[in-house]
Amino acid sequence: MLYWLMKYVLLGPLLRAFWPTKVTGLENVPTEGGAILASNHLAVADSFFMPLHVPRRVTFPAKQEYFTEPGFKGRLKKWFFTGAGQFPIDRSGGAAAQAAIDAAVRLLREGRLLGIYPEGTRSPDGRLYKGKTGVARIALEARVPVIPVAMIGTDQVNPIGSRMWWPHKLEIRFGKPLDFSRYEGLAGDRFVERSITDEIMYALMELSGQEYVDIYAARAKELIAAEKAGLRPAVPVQVGARDAARMPESRAS
Repeated sequence: MLYWLMKYVLLGPLLRAFWPTKVTGLENVPTEGGAILASNHLAVADSFFMPLHVPRRVTFPAKQEYFTEPGFKGRLKKWFFTGAGQFPIDRSGGAAAQAAIDAAVRLLREGRLLGIYPEGTRSPDGRLYKGKTGVARIALEARVPVIPVAMIGTDQVNPIGSRMWWPHKLEIRFGKPLDFSRYEGLAGDRFVERSITDEIMYALMELSGQEYVDIYAARAKELIAAEKAGLRPAVPVQVGARDAARMPESRAS
């Protein structure tokens, strides 16, 4: 109830009024049954604009810190993110990571739409980074299609580090569903899961027009932070995917 109230009464009309959005390929999102919407990730705003334009409810995993902060501000955040269709996950790794995958698979088997950012975190510079294989594991275990989604312009609305949202035209592109049924029964095979994840990231690169970089976004953020601190990054950040993959790692001096 809270989700639909936020979408159609409280937040949705405001977003539609101030941020006109061109949406293409929405017919690729199934009208029923479980499916993964795998999106590039440019800004926090992605999790608000994409579900706004999908007729069905979209559920996103979100870091549990959004739901556990104490005090009035914490309760307000929990109410807000719950209303936005997000559920908490522990990102500390190990058993917590498996619990997050299990929760996602359960939702998909219930016939829901699950929003996932394969990069794992926001792009630090607008480029597309290497995907984490959790999306492949979930797709295989739940036996659902993956719809690639390209968010364009949200990093201009909500730049990293900015508390303000700025007027800017947006575009959302929904690609054709990717069917991985040919890999049925191979969940847990790391080579298969990497192949599936790379196929998803290639579809996102084609759909979004972003430059692809073959390192994880979290690692890129570390390199950018080291560069700003005057340290030599282990791998130059301003390189393409092939160059980054070929370069040997060097130590900061």
